[in-house]
Amino acid sequence: MNDPKHPELHVYEEQRDDLMDTAMGFGVFFGILFVIAVVATIITIVVK
Repeated sequence: MNDPKHPELHVYEEQRDDLMDTAMGFGVFFGILFVIAVVATIITIVVK
């Protein structure tokens, strides 16, 4: 049991909330894509 790779010996420093982490990831990614789309639309309108 002195093996550092043993999964039962690993102790998490903080609790993980996988659902919230995934939701935040999708939200941030959507926000970045939305900003890119808005900027591209504004550039397209201005260039015309």
